[in-house]
Amino acid sequence: MKRRTFCIGCLFAAIGPALPAMSAEPIRATLYKNPQCTCCEGYAAYLRSTGFEVDVKPTNDLNQISEKAGVPEKYQGCHTMFVDGYVVDGHVPVEVVRKLLSERPPIAGITLPGMPTGSPGMFGKKSQAFVIYAVTKDGKAPTVYAKV
Repeated sequence: MKRRTFCIGCLFAAIGPALPAMSAEPIRATLYKNPQCTCCEGYAAYLRSTGFEVDVKPTNDLNQISEKAGVPEKYQGCHTMFVDGYVVDGHVPVEVVRKLLSERPPIAGITLPGMPTGSPGMFGKKSQAFVIYAVTKDGKAPTVYAKV
């Protein structure tokens, strides 16, 4: 065996387990958004580029959809997505969505409040860590789920 081939094989064997698993099936999600909002389309495109299949549904009832899903008003983002039994509100980075789906915690979902500059689908440069909150099914106050 040639030395280069052996070294490359060892490298892939070493880093392979650290690479994110790519599923054969896309992750299906439904994203509800305000009909006039364009950043939500950017977020959906971002998710699609990372292996999600996103069905976008314009609605004028976004606040009610978020509240019914367990996201308190002051923690809401500009769109609400449902994926594999969880709510994901706002421009949550895909690595945090994937973490949620792999860990499967007993929560209603996660949210990144507002429309932070530099978040996926938003313009501008990220200037600080994004704080993503976990929302519960029983209405308890949201807690920090991740900082990215």
